[in-house]
Amino acid sequence: MDRRNLIIGGVAVAAAAVAGGYYLTRKPDTGAPGVADGLPGQLAVAGPLGDMVMGKDDAPVTIYEYASMTCGHCAHFHKDTLPELKKEYIDTGKVKLIFREYPLDPVATAASMVARCADKDRYFPLVSALFELQGVWLKDDPVKGLQKVAQQAGFTQESFSACLQNQGVLDGVNWVKERASKEFGITSTPTFFVNGEIVNGNVPIEEFRKKIDGALAS
Repeated sequence: MDRRNLIIGGVAVAAAAVAGGYYLTRKPDTGAPGVADGLPGQLAVAGPLGDMVMGKDDAPVTIYEYASMTCGHCAHFHKDTLPELKKEYIDTGKVKLIFREYPLDPVATAASMVARCADKDRYFPLVSALFELQGVWLKDDPVKGLQKVAQQAGFTQESFSACLQNQGVLDGVNWVKERASKEFGITSTPTFFVNGEIVNGNVPIEEFRKKIDGALAS
């Protein structure tokens, strides 16, 4: 394992320079063999860590969300808009949401890694908790705050530290962001694709309803 990682509070964090640490500069291979023609086909190619999906696999509408765990607008979407989308469309089998990492800073990278290291059935609850408590765990010492939230998902100090030193998880998170930037032109979060149609920012739920209902009717 390459351990050119950021050290914050004794925890090895594979992320960019913060508090005098070092960023792991090696980038994963962004080649994506077998990508289908057209944006929806390209979006369907999952990263090395696989996709995390909320909803039924056979839902007729797919929403891809690219988000950063430290993004305030992303947090607002998860706290205010997603519950309504889930109730109206995801839980009813009309929509599936695929959440993908687009960390905007080292702390967001670390948070994305921790979510990926959690048990799969705890992934979305942990993501929701990180957004819900964003203003708390980011305050003062983000790594300690992140660890406290992770403990509620079953992490020990040892498993938390091991996760943040996991080269494969780091590469997987970076792969998704790099591909989204290079192939889809994503530069900010949150960015959504509703059946391939881009939606930028934390737009009102009415905008999602219009896109989803239009896709369902076509």
